[in-house]
Amino acid sequence: MKKLFSVLLALALLASAAAMAEGQTLIRYSKSQGPYTELFEDGIIPILEKQGYTFEVVEASDLLVADKMLEAGDVDVNVEQHTAYIETYFNANNDGHLVGISPIPTVPAGLYSARHASLDEIADGMTVAVTNDASNTARCLLILQKIGWLTFDPAVDVAKITVDDIVENPYNLEIVQVLNTTIPTSLADYDFGLITGSIVWNAREIVDPSSALAQEDILPHLVLQVTVKEQDKDAEWAKAIVDAYHSDEFKAYMTEHNTGMWWIPEELK
Repeated sequence: MKKLFSVLLALALLASAAAMAEGQTLIRYSKSQGPYTELFEDGIIPILEKQGYTFEVVEASDLLVADKMLEAGDVDVNVEQHTAYIETYFNANNDGHLVGISPIPTVPAGLYSARHASLDEIADGMTVAVTNDASNTARCLLILQKIGWLTFDPAVDVAKITVDDIVENPYNLEIVQVLNTTIPTSLADYDFGLITGSIVWNAREIVDPSSALAQEDILPHLVLQVTVKEQDKDAEWAKAIVDAYHSDEFKAYMTEHNTGMWWIPEELK
């Protein structure tokens, strides 16, 4: 009888644990400096709190740390990366199991300058700083092709182009690859600098995000994503986050607060 009772108790505990997991209402998210978590906090959390969800924030020094916490189960979600970073950088290099479950508004990468006020000021031999982060190098270099300063080998996947794939450089530009986060503070050292959205947002006291001389065309693999572990992608709380980004309430929030900085995916409009 005792044995039967023990078995029944164990089954009851398992059922209870499963029910708690399915009915999870506390959502733990990581926060690094940048616009995406701020948008989550200001535009999404209020929607979900009305549905009974509560939130716990865990600070992260950078995206790699945030992803390692997510992979380890220390947090449930982050909202600071695009598909290219998830797949070709973090998962590939860390045996990761992270997936994007919904696109979110994105701040485009742009071309900035502390020396020049117009693209027309381009001249032979000028210097252009670009990130050495492999997941973002291509997106920045494509801006230079968009404005006609460089041409790349059409046989190379646009998500993987590097400076080695340049086939035309009519202005003999010197492309200098440096750490992404250092470009805003060293912008005056170069004629132009290519800066990703989150970096220029963090450095907005130094570089005005609206002062871009050119911006990227956001490609599908560069759209920011709600990111979770693959095992959680169908959890009710994860679906609730996705629904919040697609809600009329969030559309209204973006209509009111978007000053032109945000690019919004079609499915969220």
